[in-house]
Amino acid sequence: MQEELELILETAQEQMDKAMEHLEKELIKIRAGRANPSMLEGVKLDYYGNLTPLNQVSNINTPDARTLSVQPWEKAMMPEIEKAIIVANLGLNPMNNGEMIIINIPPLTEERRIELVKRARSEAEDAKVGIRNGRKEMMDEIKQLGKDGLSEDSVKDAEGEAQTITDRYVEKVDGILSKKEEEIMAI
Repeated sequence: MQEELELILETAQEQMDKAMEHLEKELIKIRAGRANPSMLEGVKLDYYGNLTPLNQVSNINTPDARTLSVQPWEKAMMPEIEKAIIVANLGLNPMNNGEMIIINIPPLTEERRIELVKRARSEAEDAKVGIRNGRKEMMDEIKQLGKDGLSEDSVKDAEGEAQTITDRYVEKVDGILSKKEEEIMAI
């Protein structure tokens, strides 16, 4: 029974880790006024008939904090890359200088910063929901073990452990969110 209990806790922690990973990936996509190659992660373009991610047909760099440069491996792809960036609706305006595509990242307005904070909070809440779902599944499995013969004390201890784990993950989400909010609101 003890091994089953440990397996249940471990499985729930893995599910909660996945929720945290997803949160971090989504928060990276929320730009905080600084250029970051991951901003173009979702951009796909038609590359000889196949829908291909931008980073597989070019090098994406940040020469400075407010500029992205996209260096295509084939110059013939420059119009396609420009079109794909515009179609991705990221609010970015690509400029073609014949050699590479340069994207200036405009400074964020106060209104836009508030929108981005709301989006970050929404992503954090989604992560918390995932964590709580993991807790619910864990509690259901622990209660089932109690019905299958696990002592009441062990069930109570396991439920307490499950809540402790959940609280720890929710705290991590809150910490990550507050860092991201500071980053977004910093001018």
